[in-house]
Amino acid sequence: MTVRRRARAAAGATLALALLTTGCGGSDGGDDGDQITLTLGLYGTFGYEEAGLYEEYMDLHPEIRIEQSVVAQSGPYYQALQTRLAAGSGMADIQGIEIGFVSDVAANHADAFVDFAAEDNAEELESSYYDWKWDQASTDDGRVIGLGTDAGPQAMCYRQDLFAQAGLPTDPAAVSALWPTWDDYLATGQQYLASPTRQEGSAFVDSPNSVFAPAVRQGDTTYADEDGNPVVEDSDGVQSAWGLASQAAGDGLTARLAQFSDEWNAAFANGAFATIACPSWMLSYITSQLGDEGAGLWNIATLPGQSESGSTWGGSWLGVPSSGEHVEEATALAEWLTAPEQQVRMFTEQGFFPSSSVAAESPEVADAVSEYFSDAPIGQVFGEAAAAVRRTPISPYDTQIQDAFSAALTTVADGSRDPDQAYADALAAIEQITG
Repeated sequence: MTVRRRARAAAGATLALALLTTGCGGSDGGDDGDQITLTLGLYGTFGYEEAGLYEEYMDLHPEIRIEQSVVAQSGPYYQALQTRLAAGSGMADIQGIEIGFVSDVAANHADAFVDFAAEDNAEELESSYYDWKWDQASTDDGRVIGLGTDAGPQAMCYRQDLFAQAGLPTDPAAVSALWPTWDDYLATGQQYLASPTRQEGSAFVDSPNSVFAPAVRQGDTTYADEDGNPVVEDSDGVQSAWGLASQAAGDGLTARLAQFSDEWNAAFANGAFATIACPSWMLSYITSQLGDEGAGLWNIATLPGQSESGSTWGGSWLGVPSSGEHVEEATALAEWLTAPEQQVRMFTEQGFFPSSSVAAESPEVADAVSEYFSDAPIGQVFGEAAAAVRRTPISPYDTQIQDAFSAALTTVADGSRDPDQAYADALAAIEQITG
């Protein structure tokens, strides 16, 4: 399961798998007289139904009926979508596209989707998005195969009670000032571990992936060159992030936990770590793990290195297959669901941070605070993080490559491999993935 949906997968119990698994495409057999049925094929929880957006759109357009099919995990969802792309049929009127798949769709299946850059309102659409979000769904020849839904700008969450116990500042501005760079962040970790008053057994950070995952996306290159070809050994992002994360693991700064494991989930409640990299969707995850008892424990600081570049983890798009029976109506629905006004609602009602810069700058988002996270100004924190992101090329293998590095770093943290051995293991795994 990809990270964008892990945070809200529990809310995806209302599934209509038949629409996808039986190959129902577009609105075949679904129209009723003068009413048109538009189908959405999604994964995890996009939140549109929960926020009442489908119902509102149908009230505004009585001639439209909306049905969604949802697959819990994005991997099986995309495998099914690839089969239908190869067949040229069987797709829903609107299909969700996840960050791990958008490069493959843009490179190999762009002709199967509506080109939003060719729409009459293309300039208006583009101007409403962060440029990096618009570019990520673009092809080399300028086609745009999807409209962005949410984004995952990253900050750093910290347990202010554990910081206080260790003698560190707890005010977000003061904490952010501790780590303008990742080297400063690691130095703060050493200070935390050396504190005679810190909570016994508490590590500074949950996992080396809380260093690697955000830091790798702050480089000029992450996992791919400008043509989308995988480049790992020559990537400045990989080299820098691996050095930082393996140092954190080797120096004992981590709680030696694999993210999204059962042990990691349980560790939120027992104070096993003091910091964790926080994409915007992580707030919902932390809240779900701790419940009411966790209110006021956590706060949010700026991500190390943000003055040079922000970082993002996760995000999706809505694409409209060009083979559908109701392309014009589906395009209008996709544009409405992803419009700034609806992205504001998705943030205020479902917690998804906008990929629209217009939405992020609205007072409802920009001025938002989280009572649960100690009144942290989450709109400002994540808005500044999103604005600082710079576009780096992505490849169809980015998710698998990052998983390989994450697995290798876990072996450094548990002491079973030294950093050089683990790096070689990661490269071998990546070679198998990319061929």
